Amino acid sequence: MPDLQSQIQDLTAAGASADRDAVRAAFARLREALSAGSVRAAEPDASSPVGWRVNAWVKQGILLGFRFGDTVDASMDHGRWPFYDKDTLPLKRLSVGAGVRIVPGGSSVRDGAYIAPGVICMPPMFVNIGAWIGEQTLIDSHALVGSCAQIGARVHVSAGAQIGGVIEPVGALPVIVEDDVLVGGNTGIYEGAIVKARAVVAAGTVLTGSTPVYDRW
Repeated sequence: MPDLQSQIQDLTAAGASADRDAVRAAFARLREALSAGSVRAAEPDASSPVGWRVNAWVKQGILLGFRFGDTVDASMDHGRWPFYDKDTLPLKRLSVGAGVRIVPGGSSVRDGAYIAPGVICMPPMFVNIGAWIGEQTLIDSHALVGSCAQIGARVHVSAGAQIGGVIEPVGALPVIVEDDVLVGGNTGIYEGAIVKARAVVAAGTVLTGSTPVYDRW
C-alpha cells in the first residue's frame, strides 16, 4: 500500500502540526490492513541477514494512532466493568467464519492484530495491535503477545509466556517467533529476539535481543 505508506510518513514528519482528521483516517486504514494481514510490521526477507525486515512506516502509523486518539469511556456491561482507552484502539471484532477460537474468560485482542484461521486463544490472554499470529497457533492462558510481535504457524505459546512488544525505535525488529516453535511456560522473549523455526524454548527461559545463544546442535 505505497499510497498509505507515503501518507503515514508525511504525517509523521509533520509532528504535532499534522492534520488530525487526516491522521485518524490514515490510521483507520492501517488498522484495517493490519487486521486483515495484508500489511505487517515485519515480514520475511530472504535478502536480510536475519531473514526478516521491519516496515518502519507501519510502526510510525501505530504511534500516530496512539498520539491522535482520545481517551474515552470504553466500559462494558452498562458501566459495571470500567475501562478507559484510546478511541482509535477498539477491540478486534471476529465472526465465527474467521475460524478463530477465543475461549470465554477475560481475553482481549486489539483491532489491528492479525489472527489466522485455526488459532486458539485460551483465557485470559492479550494480543496487542500490530501483532501477527499464524494459523493453528495456540496462545495459552495468561500469555501476552505484544505490539508488532510476529508469531508463526503451529506455534505453542504456553501458559504465562510473555512475547514482548517493540514499537520504538521504529526501525527495530519486533519479537519474532517462526513456525513450529514451542515456547515454554513462563517464558519471556523481549527486545526483538528472533526464535527460528522448530525451536524449543524451555519453560522459564528469558531471551532478549542481547542474550548470547550457543548452538548445541
